[in-house]
Amino acid sequence: MTSRPQLIFLLVMFALLAVLPFVGSRYFVELAVQVMIFSLFALSLNVLAGHVGAVSFGHAAFFAIGGYACAFFLTRWGWPLPLAMAGAVVVSAAASFIIGILCVRLNAIYFSMLTLAFSMLVWAIAIKWKPVTGGDDGFVGITMPQALTDPTNFFWFTYAVFAASAAALWVLSASAMGRAFVAVRENAVRASFLGIDTKRMRLIAFVIAGAFAGLAGCLLAMYVRGMYPTTAFWTQSGQVIIMVLLGGVHSFVGPILGATTLYLLETTTHQYTEYWPIVMGLILMVIVLVLPDGLVGLIKRLRPQRRA
Repeated sequence: MTSRPQLIFLLVMFALLAVLPFVGSRYFVELAVQVMIFSLFALSLNVLAGHVGAVSFGHAAFFAIGGYACAFFLTRWGWPLPLAMAGAVVVSAAASFIIGILCVRLNAIYFSMLTLAFSMLVWAIAIKWKPVTGGDDGFVGITMPQALTDPTNFFWFTYAVFAASAAALWVLSASAMGRAFVAVRENAVRASFLGIDTKRMRLIAFVIAGAFAGLAGCLLAMYVRGMYPTTAFWTQSGQVIIMVLLGGVHSFVGPILGATTLYLLETTTHQYTEYWPIVMGLILMVIVLVLPDGLVGLIKRLRPQRRA
């Protein structure tokens, strides 16, 4: 999952991001904010898909829960930003723990379908629970700290959260727990013989993934000044799965590459045509037929040719 070239890539990426506000326009600064938010969302899913090999079709549920909780704490209860974000992450982690207890008992497609069912349940609650979520109209008019209303300041705030989260997930991937996750992914039966509680490991990964997805949801809610039911819809879960697959599911930087590539392609495509779903379908076909290991796998295949 982690390697020295990937660490170098991360350091170079964060160095380039740090320079962007000084050389780029406001458009590129705000585009970078969106890319960082969805990169964090993709990284959170990779804790499940990449580490323990459990593909969730309902990961957007925790993305939405974190965003709605942060919006509610900031606006309705008037909490300070650090407390609101921490509370939203706790709510997301608690929801993922409750849902995870039921989901991790199942494997393969049954696990994926149950996560999808819970995601649609969260979507339905977001629509029907109007006093809290705003219903179909969404939760709008989020109260923001005055300092973060400036786009450059919000960029640095997002940068700090993204960098800290990526560092924490990197440490997790390189830790003994991260190696236990990979052991469960590679051979759950053998891992259980070695004394690893596979269901417990899957549940821990599920909660960690849900917590970081909720953190990404907090950033999105503050960036768009609102939260909407579509954030929990199955299409949002499908999009983040494609991001992870496009980048490379068994690498740490793969989800970041995939999220960046897919989001920039979507933004560019929308400027010229309204047929983005067709383009995304073609991208998925290319992943399945040509790039099963994603962009990271393609880079690894090209490296020996360069040396030759």
